[in-house]
Amino acid sequence: MILEAPLVQRTDRADGLTTLTLNRPGQFNSLSKDMLSALQTELDAIAADPAVRVVVIAGAGKAFCAGHDLKEMRANHSKEFMQALFKQCGELMLTITRLPQPVIARIHGIATAAGCQLVSMCDLAVAADVAKFAVSGINVGLFCSTPAVGLARNLGRKAALEMLLTGEFIDAMEAKAKGLVNRVVPADALDAEIERLAQAIIAKSAVAVRTGKGMFYQQLEMGLVEAYAYAGEVMACNMMSEDAGEGIDAFMQKRPPQYQGR
Repeated sequence: MILEAPLVQRTDRADGLTTLTLNRPGQFNSLSKDMLSALQTELDAIAADPAVRVVVIAGAGKAFCAGHDLKEMRANHSKEFMQALFKQCGELMLTITRLPQPVIARIHGIATAAGCQLVSMCDLAVAADVAKFAVSGINVGLFCSTPAVGLARNLGRKAALEMLLTGEFIDAMEAKAKGLVNRVVPADALDAEIERLAQAIIAKSAVAVRTGKGMFYQQLEMGLVEAYAYAGEVMACNMMSEDAGEGIDAFMQKRPPQYQGR
């Protein structure tokens, strides 16, 4: 009996780096309902796993992710199916934001529509110089409303609307200039660059990283006065952690810190 390959392949490393690889290369890793469910399951498990420090989301084959599975959508042409699909996708995107661990998108090929949305909702993104990005629903009569949520929170309004209204591709350097990705490197240096970024995070206190990611997204939705009050409380609590004490002591004693994740 031949076993089918998993839709999402998980690879764990002893240093805390976990990679989730979208594994529908023949369909350019399009986000079918089953693919969304598989990715949700892996992220839910990771959220409860303190051994995981950084998550990388990658794609198998030629593309990072080509968005929703249009064939599946046409085969299930009812409003109820569409509502359930977009709700499921939205919950997945929120899960990435709520995940205690930072999530890095590894973009080696195209990222279109909901695939571009996935890039925008990852905490960080590193792209190969040959990668391309688009929210192309408008080309088939569909405004990419759900991808617009992530784009609007990463790009300026006019840059986001230009992508959404034209459906045109932008290259990796333009994506970096617009704020969609953090770093752009030659394709053969992509993994090394992600490794550098991941290790820079893994070297830090898990308490500080977890606290900081949660605080960052919470304060974005607040007014200025509320945000400062909230951030001050979070920072005071962070200062009470063992890691903060160790980090400050190590700094004053001019030695490397020995963080315990507490």
